[in-house]
Amino acid sequence: MKGPRRIVIELGTVGLALVAAFTPTAPSAVERWFSTGFYPALQRHVTPLTNLLPFAVLDVLVVAGCAAALTVLIRAVQEARRTRGMWPVLRALGDLAAAAASVYLVFLVLWGLNYRRVPMTERLIVDPGAPASQAVADLGVEAATQLNTLHDEAHRVGWSGAPREDETFRRAFKAAQRALSEAPPATPGRLKRTLLGPYFRWTSVDGMINPFGLEVLANPDLLPFERPFVAAHEWSHLAGYADEAEASFVGWLTCMRADVPARYSGWLFLYWQVSEEVDDDGRARLAKALGAGPRRDIEASVQRLRRGQLPWLRTAGWRVYDRYLKANRVEKGVRSYGAVVTLIVRARFEPGWMPVRRTAAAVQDPGP
Repeated sequence: MKGPRRIVIELGTVGLALVAAFTPTAPSAVERWFSTGFYPALQRHVTPLTNLLPFAVLDVLVVAGCAAALTVLIRAVQEARRTRGMWPVLRALGDLAAAAASVYLVFLVLWGLNYRRVPMTERLIVDPGAPASQAVADLGVEAATQLNTLHDEAHRVGWSGAPREDETFRRAFKAAQRALSEAPPATPGRLKRTLLGPYFRWTSVDGMINPFGLEVLANPDLLPFERPFVAAHEWSHLAGYADEAEASFVGWLTCMRADVPARYSGWLFLYWQVSEEVDDDGRARLAKALGAGPRRDIEASVQRLRRGQLPWLRTAGWRVYDRYLKANRVEKGVRSYGAVVTLIVRARFEPGWMPVRRTAAAVQDPGP
């Protein structure tokens, strides 16, 4: 049986996790002490280490965690059969609950608190309200125009198989971060393959961050012209931008500061995103504005998604992710992805897609 001390520790761990999950936190405090304080220093030490590993740390953690949980449950069931009582199973469930609470607390300390930082809309000068439909449509037309202009040169130059090795792209990522924060710039991560690759394929996931190893994982089927934006998006998560729209915003700014192939990748992402925000007539107008080259690339992306997708698993996977985001105080859940369009349309920019930041005082104490 469990000793009293062990029971107290487990109950305390679960209680602490519940307090951490539901207690309100001041975004300005998280921004100052975690997102631009402790976390950047941590990331700049951890990511270079995981970059050295040829495998995904998350794979090891998932396999080890599942094996440990399964072992605990099997032993509990065996003991329950031997003693003809349910106490061993209940004890095992308590152990697993305490373990899950510990994992959650580690998640918060290593990366998860970034969900609670000051929102991008309060760190930049952003016009209030939803963007006008015409402004969104105009952005889509601009994306189509840029794709038509950049297509031939982007394909002539080609795309690097390893974005982290592209010095121009790395400098662009650093410049994008400098435009948004005084925090030390994050170290880019290598796009790693993972045992979760088939799941990414089946659910149409392009990539993810491992918050426990501060590494980035990618769908193995990504096309060359998709990789720069996916890399920049996931690097933005490494930089502490947990919100999906904010990570896409930083990723897009990164692509805009890089070479022609990367800019093409960024505009291709934005074309996709705007297409999801407009109605059927708007999508038809955007498609009509595309040249033959970009249209072939988009069709190639569509075919990639269709080949690997399992619709029922995709629906279930994104439903789970929606709940995960909401549990981490992202009220819109997966709908937050589309908010990047609002950011780009409503944010104030100087020439060169340089976002205009609020003063430091306004960020620490944002107004209504």
